[in-house]
Amino acid sequence: MADVNAVPTPGFDSFGLHADILRAIAEQGYTQPTPIQAQAIPVVLSGRDVMGAAQTGTGKTASFSLPIIQRLLPDANTSASPARHPVRALILTPTRELADQVADNVRAYAAHTPLRNTVVFGGVDMNPQKDALRRGVEILIATPGRLLDHVEQKTVNLSQVKMLVLDEADRMLDMGFLPDLQRILNLLPKQRQTLLFSATFSNEIKKLASSYLTNPLTIEVARRNATADKVEQVVYEVAEDDKRAAVVQILKERDLKQVIVFVNSKVGASRLARQLEREGVVTAAIHGDKSQNERMQALEAFKQGGIQALVATDVAARGLDISDLPGVINYDLPYNPEDYVHRIGRTGRAGASGEAISLCAPDERKQIVEIEKLIKRELKRGELVLERRSRPRDDRSERGERSDRFDRSDRSERHGRHDGLRAGRSGGSVAPRRVRPEDEFFYKPYEPSPSTSDAQRDDRSSQESGVPTSFGGLPDKAPKRQVAALLAGFPRKASH
Repeated sequence: MADVNAVPTPGFDSFGLHADILRAIAEQGYTQPTPIQAQAIPVVLSGRDVMGAAQTGTGKTASFSLPIIQRLLPDANTSASPARHPVRALILTPTRELADQVADNVRAYAAHTPLRNTVVFGGVDMNPQKDALRRGVEILIATPGRLLDHVEQKTVNLSQVKMLVLDEADRMLDMGFLPDLQRILNLLPKQRQTLLFSATFSNEIKKLASSYLTNPLTIEVARRNATADKVEQVVYEVAEDDKRAAVVQILKERDLKQVIVFVNSKVGASRLARQLEREGVVTAAIHGDKSQNERMQALEAFKQGGIQALVATDVAARGLDISDLPGVINYDLPYNPEDYVHRIGRTGRAGASGEAISLCAPDERKQIVEIEKLIKRELKRGELVLERRSRPRDDRSERGERSDRFDRSDRSERHGRHDGLRAGRSGGSVAPRRVRPEDEFFYKPYEPSPSTSDAQRDDRSSQESGVPTSFGGLPDKAPKRQVAALLAGFPRKASH
């Protein structure tokens, strides 16, 4: 018997959204709002500042994009004049992939409205972005660096922005983005609505974010920094040198057709991708030194099922929405425990189940402790018995290289910088150095050579005894001849 006191879950039509927006939502296959959507949409529609925290994969993008479209509809028009289409809503994201994904969602939700939208991010040609901005857009999705490029070239005007969104706000407020973010905020009107959404909020970030918001309402539909309940999390303690074999064995035993393998460095991502390819795993790598076209092609191939393992740095930890992704593997444990929450949030999205497997070397146990402290739960420990196999020839040459976990090159990625010392701009890694064979001569103890007088004495004794000193009875040393002295030559004889 049904509980008569149960509160029914409201539908999207209960928010007062326009019929064109409801039509777009239905075309996307959504029928009921998620908890974060049910709580955030009415507050955003009221015009109040919001700080929203929810688990990854719970529909945070729709929580702000749907009310933005609804609030901008009164200003929508079909005029061809760019002046009638100023930027009224600005959505900032920390990564290119997340910006592209948010733009896809906004485009789908606004498909039946006159509102214009576009996305700008680095790594691609600016000219098409300039053309779109000059034609006029009401909703602009951007990464901070490329947005400032357009500001400097005067291809965008932010003086009429009424709504600002910081998606993945904890990373947007990271010290690496803070200077760019402050420059952008100085260009915006003081009177605006500001929305911050993320899966993780530290106390320091919340304190810093409060300075940008006016009387914000904090919405947390789940315990802060919590992970999805339907994601099975397990940790295997594996020696560093055995991690590659562990990944191959996990893919084989669990029959994982698609998996994201997270590493901490760009060099490590390229190297692991090569190793997995040699093991017969169809693999691609994405990291900060890959061009944007290469990254987008790899992601598209992965989404289409053409790639089994996508080896990635934390550029893929946020914003990637891949439906029915069965699992992720932490080849390297992240330095920042919050990144663990975002990494495993790539699986188990929209209520689906998934697996999050972490490989822990003995010197990474401290990172496991920090992760468990953050998510307030103990991770399940598993036992993995590896099949012993001979290493590939190239693998032996790479074992002498420095461990990837100690290569801090990717830490600059989160701040928008690239380290060109360890990897080229095209994404290729530095080739391992060949170790020259050692000469045993240099390890022998020093033995002084016999003096010239001793050698001559030995020659005379040999001649007196009738023993030949060399082949044919010839002396060992030829008679001395005068040779020209270097530079100055011999002194001239005095003339009489």
